[in-house]
Amino acid sequence: QVQLVESGGGLVQAGGSLRLSCAASGPIVRVNAMGWYCQVPGKQRELVAVITSGGSINYSDSVKGRFTISRDNAKNTVYLQMNSLKAEDTAVYYCNAEVKSVSGGGYYTKNYWGQGTQVTVSS
Repeated sequence: QVQLVESGGGLVQAGGSLRLSCAASGPIVRVNAMGWYCQVPGKQRELVAVITSGGSINYSDSVKGRFTISRDNAKNTVYLQMNSLKAEDTAVYYCNAEVKSVSGGGYYTKNYWGQGTQVTVSS
């Protein structure tokens, strides 16, 4: 079974930095796009940044110039370097990945989510 495991959240002061990591594991054939989303209570989950297997990247306007997404294809891992953090960045951050896996002799492509990691920025 494919799993995404996140790490790196925490409490930081405004202006500080955090680095999130998310590793995909299981019977993986290929990991396509990987991304990060954030969610605050009462609101929908929103895209923060996404990176394709070929390295194409998109950021939400609110994080451009402050956050950097990257990935290590050999480790099936995606990172989010978060700099110049603001109080409004406070949220639960979720990793997402589209993964082709093998099971029961067949191949399946499915979207997976991590468990979420809390990022709290104090002002």
